[in-house]
Amino acid sequence: MLRISFNDGWQTRPKVNPFAELGGTTAPFQPATVPHDAMIERERVAPMGEIGMEGGAGAYFPGGTFEYRKTFYVAEEHRGKRIILEFEGVYRDATVHINGDYAGQRPFGYSQFHIDADRFLRFGQDNEIKVEARSHRDSRWYTGAGIYRDTWMLVGDLVRIAPEGIRVTTPDIDAEQAVVEVRTRVENDSISIRTLDVTTEVRDGSGTVAATDISRITVLPGEPATVRQRLYVQDPLLWSPDTPALHSANVVLSDGDGQVDADNVTFGIRSLQLDPHRGLRINGESVKLRGACVHHDNGVLGAATFARAEERRVQILKDAGFNAIRMSHNPMSKVMLDACDRLGMLVVDEAFDMWTSGKSEFDYSLSFPEWWERDIEAMVAKDFNHPSVILYSIGNEIPEVGSSSGAAWGRKLADKVRSLDGTRYVTNGINGMLAVMADLAARKQQTADEGAGINTMMADPAAGMNAIGASELVSRRTTESFAVLDVAGMNYMESRYAADRELFPNRIILGTESFTTHIDGNWNLVKQYRHVIGDFAWTGWDYLGEVGIGRPQYLTPDNPRPAFSAPYPYLVAGCGDIDITGHRRPASYYREIVFGLRTQPYLAVQRPEHYGQARGSAPWAWSDTVSSWTWPGFEGSPVVVEVYSDADEVGLFVNNRFLGRRPVGEHHRFRTAFDTLHEPGELLAIAYRDGTETGRSILRSATGPVLLHAEADRPVITTAGGDLVYVTLTLTDSDGTLHTGADRLVSVEVTGQGALLGFGSADPSTEERFDAKQRHTYQGRVLAVLRPTGAGQIRLTASASGCEPAEISVTVTTK
Repeated sequence: MLRISFNDGWQTRPKVNPFAELGGTTAPFQPATVPHDAMIERERVAPMGEIGMEGGAGAYFPGGTFEYRKTFYVAEEHRGKRIILEFEGVYRDATVHINGDYAGQRPFGYSQFHIDADRFLRFGQDNEIKVEARSHRDSRWYTGAGIYRDTWMLVGDLVRIAPEGIRVTTPDIDAEQAVVEVRTRVENDSISIRTLDVTTEVRDGSGTVAATDISRITVLPGEPATVRQRLYVQDPLLWSPDTPALHSANVVLSDGDGQVDADNVTFGIRSLQLDPHRGLRINGESVKLRGACVHHDNGVLGAATFARAEERRVQILKDAGFNAIRMSHNPMSKVMLDACDRLGMLVVDEAFDMWTSGKSEFDYSLSFPEWWERDIEAMVAKDFNHPSVILYSIGNEIPEVGSSSGAAWGRKLADKVRSLDGTRYVTNGINGMLAVMADLAARKQQTADEGAGINTMMADPAAGMNAIGASELVSRRTTESFAVLDVAGMNYMESRYAADRELFPNRIILGTESFTTHIDGNWNLVKQYRHVIGDFAWTGWDYLGEVGIGRPQYLTPDNPRPAFSAPYPYLVAGCGDIDITGHRRPASYYREIVFGLRTQPYLAVQRPEHYGQARGSAPWAWSDTVSSWTWPGFEGSPVVVEVYSDADEVGLFVNNRFLGRRPVGEHHRFRTAFDTLHEPGELLAIAYRDGTETGRSILRSATGPVLLHAEADRPVITTAGGDLVYVTLTLTDSDGTLHTGADRLVSVEVTGQGALLGFGSADPSTEERFDAKQRHTYQGRVLAVLRPTGAGQIRLTASASGCEPAEISVTVTTK
């Protein structure tokens, strides 16, 4: 079928009650370019004693009902054809009307769905489509709202290849040859029996034909048929994270009158193997998953899912040392999967955050019993040809898994996935504490171990979760739920890794969620035990909502215990290795060292204003550090310098004055700290192994006038495919050193063939908007995201008080 972008020409507004509108209460429609997040444009509000989506979980953005409409012309020559509208994601409870008639709906906000439109259309004239979406106390994080992913119009003849009707597997691979099996589903909505030739070509990444097959298929009216072709690729280039070689399968349907339909898909030739003795193998090579949990929002863009935003995020995560992403806790977008295929990032795609037991007042649990199968089918259909996808997760921290009924639900979901795709593995992110929460609440007397777990939870939530997770109660309650899986996904239960090798010798474990502060110990367990195939950090990339769970907190007599959530106007979770603008925080470099991917030491400085204060942050929080030696107003004040390294020792120098050496490396958790006085100038760390220098790191204080600098991520972008340009604006001195202590208001103007799509910083607590043209820098940085509107030049001019304006130009092409 012909695929035509349906993204342009939309309008949106908050939905108005039609009776109120008759009485004069109205809201005007505003132009909207899809992908579009209607929620990010709303005013955030401080809660009025209520919690839920409108509180810290959703970053204090209010929910609501949003209405989209679009007028589109359908040519007369399309009469008699099949016309399907494809929505890759509408959050949430989407309903679709065409020319006033109900055409379809989808409760789940993350599933792709199709609308059979031709029966409602008026040919040779304009048509109107309306889409409603609602979001209200239905999630534990910021979801956005509206048509936040791409939309398409599919036009085809009565006999055609079904949408997502080509599925490719590679069941047999060796060094000389790969078997590529292509299954093509053909639909026939005519009243005649049709016999067609099916010609399939497999091409490598350069476009060279690697294999060809011609087959024939007879399709009865109203009865879809599938043709199965086995092709043989000689000397195949295999897909892996290090060498992500891609192939394409091009399928053409034809009869005596010529071509009837055509379609193509991209895939990779690779094999997966799994066992508790050799772990996970890709193409026969053992792979440990260096994983990042990632929520779906794109920071300053809200939930809007642009191809370039997803690609940039995957690239930054890979550059930071991750080789796998767990999409948490919903199916990944198509464009992010495409990026993972191209860049060599492995994927754990996750179906749901809840089944029958709700976690928010109006969440998907209300629709799950009726819709779960269709949503599983949508996820697998989307993922099937993507070599990056290696695991399906059927859930995250589902409370039911500790019960017999929950285990039965898990079996149904796992079996459904396997019936649709037997080439990948099934997991579930199980939290032992949540699985037995009902038991813990009901039982007043616990065993000694369980009691220790509860007591520890009060003082140390991380240790408490692990203590409960290792208990006999959790072992007993979760045995069946783990048994239905290929891989036992464990959230915050590394205490089970060693014991389960003996208790459940056939169990293969994946740390599906873990604390950033535990990565050194967790990664040691991953390396030590073959049945443990990886670790996924919460989180790789910071996100909107669950505000402040990773923020630094300092204890006082009035606040003797850390709080989970932060008050308004807190905006972000604050627990990502990488902040919402794509800047790597100190924890990211520490993780890279633990992974064994970085030999240079790394310097980070604790904020001097908190020197000596008792810290009591939640377990998702890293130390309160910035990689900077610019601290105006703190000259001569005490400060703590952290150094991360895999070497034996590190030496620290301030302005060439030696402060001493400290042991570091694996036996010291890859980190050490020096107390000193802040003295502007140069801070130098030198790492030593066996007395020989292995690397050094330098921080310099910014001096002199503050300069405003603009840098685009690429000099040339295109008008097609959801491309964007990211412009980083920084405050520096004349040597390029970041002025982390000189934040100020920056204004931007965009002219030429582009528009400002989002503008913001990583400031964790602010009332500034992402759709404004003015934002304060945070630690010397602010990010502008531009969308092309046509071929030519985009120019951005930025200004800040006391600085010369900064200007940058980017070329936009049509290819």
